Amino acid sequence: MKYVLVTGGVVSGLGKGVTASSIGVVLKACGLRVTSIKIDPYLNTDAGTMSPFEHGEVFVLDDGGEVDLDLGNYERFLDATLTKENNITTGKIYQSVLDKERRGDYLGKTVQVVPHITDAIKDWIESVALIPVDGKQGHADVCVIELGGTVGDIESMPFIEALRQLSFSVGKDNFCLIHVSLIPVLGVVGEQKTKPTQHSVRELRALGLTPHLLACRSAQPLLDNTKEKLTQFCHVPAANILSIHDVPNIWHIPLLLRNQNAHHSILKQLDLLSIATIPDLEAWNRRAETFDNLTDSVRIAMVGKYVGLADSYLSVVKALLHACIACSLKPSIDWIAASDLEDDSAQLTPEAHAAAWKTLRNAECVIVPGGFGDRGISGMILAAKYARENNVPYLGICLGMQISVIEYARSVLGLERANSTEFDEQTPDPVVIFMPEGSRTHMGSTMRLGSRRTLFQTPDCLTSKLYCNPQYVDERHRHRYEVNPDVIGVLEQAGLKFVGKDETGKRMEVLELPGHPFYVGVQFHPEFKSRPGKPSAPFLGLILSARGQLEAYLGRHQNGS
Repeated sequence: MKYVLVTGGVVSGLGKGVTASSIGVVLKACGLRVTSIKIDPYLNTDAGTMSPFEHGEVFVLDDGGEVDLDLGNYERFLDATLTKENNITTGKIYQSVLDKERRGDYLGKTVQVVPHITDAIKDWIESVALIPVDGKQGHADVCVIELGGTVGDIESMPFIEALRQLSFSVGKDNFCLIHVSLIPVLGVVGEQKTKPTQHSVRELRALGLTPHLLACRSAQPLLDNTKEKLTQFCHVPAANILSIHDVPNIWHIPLLLRNQNAHHSILKQLDLLSIATIPDLEAWNRRAETFDNLTDSVRIAMVGKYVGLADSYLSVVKALLHACIACSLKPSIDWIAASDLEDDSAQLTPEAHAAAWKTLRNAECVIVPGGFGDRGISGMILAAKYARENNVPYLGICLGMQISVIEYARSVLGLERANSTEFDEQTPDPVVIFMPEGSRTHMGSTMRLGSRRTLFQTPDCLTSKLYCNPQYVDERHRHRYEVNPDVIGVLEQAGLKFVGKDETGKRMEVLELPGHPFYVGVQFHPEFKSRPGKPSAPFLGLILSARGQLEAYLGRHQNGS
């Protein structure tokens, strides 16, 4: 197994995840099989209980793993299916070591960070690197490892030491270290400054790791004299200093690496030049250029709880992007805080209330993504009501589907206090209820998680047609509450149709409103399986409907064209 380690220096949030994903794309384009591992040095065992405001979205894998959003980047870029083991955290490592200690596996020895924690890290990396993620037999050729945080952080020290030991044990031809660092430009002088990177590399070398390549983040391409300085003070050849400057969209990053022969430097370091081919990135080239040249945009209202941080809905944003590009459109997402639509906000913050409603009314389609807790629920219900009554295309995901059920029960069935027991345990009309596939008390890893099967009840339904008429689809879930099976009959008599159900027939997975251009709710999270060039069906339907192209598209595809 060959390893490519990506570390970061100077500041966090430099784009290590996108850089690591792009390195994987270029190596894959050279004919190599690639897998990836993300190391998060925080003490949480997984990302499941972390606030989206603090850490961005929780990405869900097929096996139910709740992981860092960078694994979403890896899956989208590499078109891979990762496992929860591909996300290593300090919490997982310490838990595994402490479990062994309690079982007596260490035979009475004093359990220490070195060697026990570091050995556990190395063993985990080496075993996970062998898991195939591309649907083929046998292990990958290269494992790209991203170490989260910044070099010098106290919490990442055991991982640095373990990786140092790993680099020594696998040998220099099997290990390549790429250090992502910042090259700032001070406003007054206007000169690219290399000193922060010099210090970062010095820190890394002091810890026993020497970078083979430097990936330098900057606003503008690196100047020649900047590269010379870095070569001189960081002991990295000029050919191995990569300029990762700002680009119009992230699909340019693999092309940027290819154009600077990054693949050649990595393959040379890993002694893979003899088996690798010239990188074929034609599809990426087309995709990047297509996006750059799009002029027509579609206005999408995103009504959610965590709109202050775009990363909270990263996969939804990416899924919208994939769907829009398939329709030759640019996504223009208008973020609406659900609480700003509520009646209370008209008194408390009238300007925000008026602006939110103006934005909603100007949108060509509405999406209500997933979320937890009762804040902003009334605003989401109002958004669903507006979309339903005004024939505006609507997609509700997870919570967004439950919202559409609550709204329909209140407005059409006249059940004014209809609600979810998540928000009102005493509601006389519980249309959404807790359905145990988990525990009420423990928050982490206790819900309906991961890939589950949805059976379409009729091939004539809109969602089935968008999925190209399969009998079933497998999509990823992350929720505790379900539409109450006892109210399905009443809701369907009133016009709402539940066209997708689980294998037991008790859990509602997809709803549609016949007679509406596009009013769809899905209990699963289709955004997690959307890929560049392979947009998710519900998102594609939403965008096509927003532009009045849905019927024509379905007509073409039903005829097999």
